[in-house]
Amino acid sequence: MPVEAPGRNYGTVSQMITLHEETETHVAQAVISHHAALRAVHGALGEAERMGVRINVAVVDSAGHLAGFARMPGSFLMSIDMACKKAKSAAGLGIEPELAEQILAHEAARVREGLIPVADFTLIRGGLPIRIDGTLIGAIGVSGGSESQDVACAQAGVAAVIGEKQ
Repeated sequence: MPVEAPGRNYGTVSQMITLHEETETHVAQAVISHHAALRAVHGALGEAERMGVRINVAVVDSAGHLAGFARMPGSFLMSIDMACKKAKSAAGLGIEPELAEQILAHEAARVREGLIPVADFTLIRGGLPIRIDGTLIGAIGVSGGSESQDVACAQAGVAAVIGEKQ
């Protein structure tokens, strides 16, 4: 089924995934396409507009490389970096921050404390992995509203890619 946004047709879901070729020396890695990254950004921005909040939204591929970004005028400048951190954390862990926090609660304090200084790591809500047919293709990070607003915007961004609310 074609994926569409206002004035754009991005093709089918399978066209949203770029799969790197596997060879003897390389591992295949699915990454979000630029078309799907833009859909995620537009989905998150639409939800932010509906809620009346100003956000920054970052989409990264499955390796954590920036694939799409937007900053709404008037959004907090420090939220630029936080949106990127949330996206990179979600891609790096492949799970939602709530689940990561639950898992880490059962680890020794040194494990939790050891993660805090890691660059681009955060458990602040608003970062979600993006999966197609169970395969991680990227992640979205939203910052600028409350945690619950950021999560709602990120969910809208994911839904714009996969076609349904999480």
